[in-house]
Amino acid sequence: MSLPLLYSFRRCPYAIRARMALFNSDIQIDIHEVSLKNKPRAMLELSSKGTVPVLVVDDQVIDESLDIMLWALNINDPDGWYADYSEAEKSHAMQLITQNDEEFKGWLDKYKYADRHPKFSQDYYREKCEVFLQVLETALEKSAYLMGETISLADIAIFPFIRQFAMVDKNWFDSCPFPKTRSWLNSLLDLPLFTHVMAKTPGIRI
Repeated sequence: MSLPLLYSFRRCPYAIRARMALFNSDIQIDIHEVSLKNKPRAMLELSSKGTVPVLVVDDQVIDESLDIMLWALNINDPDGWYADYSEAEKSHAMQLITQNDEEFKGWLDKYKYADRHPKFSQDYYREKCEVFLQVLETALEKSAYLMGETISLADIAIFPFIRQFAMVDKNWFDSCPFPKTRSWLNSLLDLPLFTHVMAKTPGIRI
């Protein structure tokens, strides 16, 4: 049997979180690193969205990163990122992820590319991003991670976007009034799993 095929882009936060779930679940995959300027026709035929990640498992196509994460964790969740939580806690985790994906990500894109959105200043877009950072900061004042003292689906699904935010103006982020969020991000960036999924693997097909 052929391995599940993952169309991915190394630095994409959606692809990062999908790869982390797949690798943590010990699911063997064939990764196809795509060029976003020259997307493979085969991928576009499978998913008209034209965005990564796209996971192909036999005749099943999963083209939403969160769905890929949940698919992997449903097969094997060795560290209890999702399975160890109550239904109420899972609902809360999904609320945080939804706020990240549907609100924060839009402001993040404008903050990153403020020159493309001249209606407002970059500082304005950063202030909009800070609304979600305060949500995270409040949660992290109570525990080491967003859902408690251990890593959860919410942490893995959200931190690649905070990483992207931090890189826009690292000097500002390093002294910003969100110290718990900064420490949380650094702890996740130090995970061997993150280092592993970000490595440029010779075996990956380009």
